[in-house]
Amino acid sequence: MNELSEIFATCQRHRIPVNLFLLLCLNVLLAPAVQAATPGAESRFSAYTITLLGLVTLSLCIYLFVVIFQPEKF
Repeated sequence: MNELSEIFATCQRHRIPVNLFLLLCLNVLLAPAVQAATPGAESRFSAYTITLLGLVTLSLCIYLFVVIFQPEKF
């Protein structure tokens, strides 16, 4: 149990790299689905960039939603 608390504390200190890693892992999981869903001869690079753009847009929407409805935290 002590090891779990150490891992959690490390994640709290290194928040940006952990978030970037999770975003890239999610991108790797979603890009094949985007590539399969787009008609035509889309390249793999295009599928990854479209997926990354969608994830960034979704993250920005969630952030702005939180900022608008809980402004006292910022």
